[in-house]
Amino acid sequence: MSAGRRILILVTAVVLLTVVGVFAFARASSRAEEKNQPRAGGPAVAHGALTLAPAGGGRRIVFRNMVWGPFRDELATVPADAPEGPRTASGVKCLRFHSAGGTGICLRSEQGAVQESYRAVVLDAQLKETASRPLAGIPTRARVSPGGHLVAWTVFVGGDSYAGTNFSTRTSLLDLRTGRYDASLEDFTIRKDGAVYRNTDVNFWGVTFAADERTFYATLATGGSTYLVRGDLAARTVTTLRENLECPSLSPDGTRLVFKKRVPGLPAEAPWRLYVLDLATMAETPLAEERSVDDQVVWTDDRTVVYSLPGDFGADLYSLPADGGGHPVRLMASALAPAFLG
Repeated sequence: MSAGRRILILVTAVVLLTVVGVFAFARASSRAEEKNQPRAGGPAVAHGALTLAPAGGGRRIVFRNMVWGPFRDELATVPADAPEGPRTASGVKCLRFHSAGGTGICLRSEQGAVQESYRAVVLDAQLKETASRPLAGIPTRARVSPGGHLVAWTVFVGGDSYAGTNFSTRTSLLDLRTGRYDASLEDFTIRKDGAVYRNTDVNFWGVTFAADERTFYATLATGGSTYLVRGDLAARTVTTLRENLECPSLSPDGTRLVFKKRVPGLPAEAPWRLYVLDLATMAETPLAEERSVDDQVVWTDDRTVVYSLPGDFGADLYSLPADGGGHPVRLMASALAPAFLG
């Protein structure tokens, strides 16, 4: 092959790659812009003031707004008794969010010059940043303790789904009273079957806090199995309590945990069902949701839980009795990561 022909082939290849790159960039930009365009039929959203502090006028829900348009991904609020009503958006964007005790935790994306990065930002009652930490991976879970003094978050540092086994997570804790930051729960002492346990494959995720601002529960994965663990922040220990339990969420009265459980025979990509665990008797009750739920459920009160499922424009929220009865009811369309305040 002549030198001229080789040069022609090389130039042609470069041109084709450039065209493909430009097309891909234009397509991605078009999709991003599409999300900024309002769609008919959805909830009305407008900018306004939002606080995480208790306020008059009844309970409120603060959540990540998933309605397509200029307020997508912003924290928004609605009255708890009018969840499908008009939304007030804050201007603060989060990928994951939770709030309690006048404190919020916002896991957000930051677009750098070279690549996207992520940060955990602690918010006060007026949504002002009071502390922050860089994240080592993609945000997935976030929690604030009932008194607002402790925050926790989980990120994927390898893989991007809990459904399989090829993933790695990192769960961090921050004590806002002392400023102590535990970058990874893997540094805590693990007690399993009455003995100290160590293994290089240990992963934690899905922290939920008790009202004493010291005790917490979480998921431990090791050896191909998952376990419920009870943690002691002061002693820096976690102790296994039960197998096959993921993403626990403690009820307001501290007596029960709602969680997702892998059920044999379900598809590998959707293996979970929701259960409630009575901490006094360790008895499990299946909830009346037959779809697979990959979420850390929240409690609206001691009787009802709320969780997300895929929707037309990202995710919808559903409510369900926590006693095993009733049936799922869609609470809100195009919403994610709710916190019930007031």
